[in-house]
Amino acid sequence: MNKSLSPETIRIIKSTAPVLQEHGVAITTRMYERLFVDPKIKALFDEAAHASGEQPKRLAAAILAFAKNVDNLDALQGAIDKICARHVATHVKAEHYPAVANALLPAIKDVLSDAATDEILNAWGEAYWFLADIMISHERSLYGEAH
Repeated sequence: MNKSLSPETIRIIKSTAPVLQEHGVAITTRMYERLFVDPKIKALFDEAAHASGEQPKRLAAAILAFAKNVDNLDALQGAIDKICARHVATHVKAEHYPAVANALLPAIKDVLSDAATDEILNAWGEAYWFLADIMISHERSLYGEAH
């Protein structure tokens, strides 16, 4: 595992959990709108899960769980394993992660407006890449097992 998150980042991420509880689906819905301007990335996703609103709900729940457990990732290991397996099954690769970051962080700002301070956005950027590095590493091992 890569470096750990700073105590300050952990504090900020945990403090955003109530806001994510309330606005998480709006954030993930907006994130997918931003992400899907790239048809190659959109093709990686299950269109039916988006049309039903299920995928934005699932991602919002995963982000909320991460925010609540950012200081105890062991509690999330089963979910991380499941998401990584799904990513491998749908051909998500490490090179897709920057596009998600570039859609997620502005989506947070779009939905929360001035409440999404630079401090919050910077913490979420750090936390996103912390988790992304864990997932990319796990997915690489899964791809290795698949080939």
